[in-house]
Amino acid sequence: MTVSVLVVDDSGFFRKRLTEILTASGQIKVVGAATNGREGVELADKLRPDVITMDYEMPVMDGISAVREIMKRHPVPVLMFSSLTYEGARVTLDALEAGAVDFLPKNFEEIARDSSQLQKILIDRIMDVAGSRPGAKSAPSPAAAPVTRPAPEKRPTPVSPRTDRETPRPAPEQKAPARHTVRRGSAKHYSVVAIGTSTGGPVALQRVLTALPAGFPAPLVLIQHMPASFTPAFAERLNKLCQIEVRQAADGDILKPGLALLAPGGKQMMIENRGGKGRIRILPGDDRLNYKPCADVTFGSLARSFPGKTLGVILTGMGADGKEGCRLMKQSGSDIWSQDEKTSVIYGMPMAVAKAGLTDEVLALEDIGPRLAEGVI
Repeated sequence: MTVSVLVVDDSGFFRKRLTEILTASGQIKVVGAATNGREGVELADKLRPDVITMDYEMPVMDGISAVREIMKRHPVPVLMFSSLTYEGARVTLDALEAGAVDFLPKNFEEIARDSSQLQKILIDRIMDVAGSRPGAKSAPSPAAAPVTRPAPEKRPTPVSPRTDRETPRPAPEQKAPARHTVRRGSAKHYSVVAIGTSTGGPVALQRVLTALPAGFPAPLVLIQHMPASFTPAFAERLNKLCQIEVRQAADGDILKPGLALLAPGGKQMMIENRGGKGRIRILPGDDRLNYKPCADVTFGSLARSFPGKTLGVILTGMGADGKEGCRLMKQSGSDIWSQDEKTSVIYGMPMAVAKAGLTDEVLALEDIGPRLAEGVI
């Protein structure tokens, strides 16, 4: 199967270079190139590509406006190219909210060390995005009024001396139940709610967290696959939109009810139990792990620190990160929820958990926040 791609960028050099890399794969055909957002919208209507790559800063019409127009007319998976800066992160988050599926650094040197690795990363990402569902967003539910609060005081992050962790033997694969149903019953107390996600996650997390009241009675930890330069801006964005407090986690942070701590990009986040209280440990990113942060690492630490007292939630995302961590949590007696296929941008991570028979409840995105609000005490 050949995937058709429309390249939208005002840089002639970038359009040419990207076209060369994609075409060389034999799996992708670049069917058109646009020099600005308006031209991109028109060519998207005319060519109906499988995927669109989009720059964000262009003349005539910027990338975010172009994404909004494309989503109104004929939703197509859009891969944004962004700078890995704080401002680039804010713009990219706006583009994701407008409907873009995923993003990559525009500077190819930031993506890969050599041309062969660069080609593989770009091709894999295009092929993955081609199978996504850009229109998978469910009907909006009433969101809480935005609450703006002063930025929390920043503390230095000490280097953790602990780098070892035990890896319990995984249990054999279980066959997934033929059908999942949502169980509604008496509320259950959880010491921690842990949410893991990847592609499509920024918008999904926003939908979930804005449904939580200011007095939400449990602490939350968030694992979103995201570069180090993006997580501070993402935490700040969520904090402005949510009634609960959201900030990027720092080493030594204590888990508190109504506080959501976002794992910093490029690092690993673990939770320790100190006298019944959860304490954050931020460790250097391990090159042997594909994801930094990694949901398996955080969920595995929760299985040890709060056995039977954690709720794990797996949202939209590529791959299977979180599956082994959920297995460890299930073995400890904890509960697992996962997002359903219909509302997932990419049904990779939640599917892996469901197929392994680890999911207690499969929920549509719009139901997860309200279920948390009503079912966690």
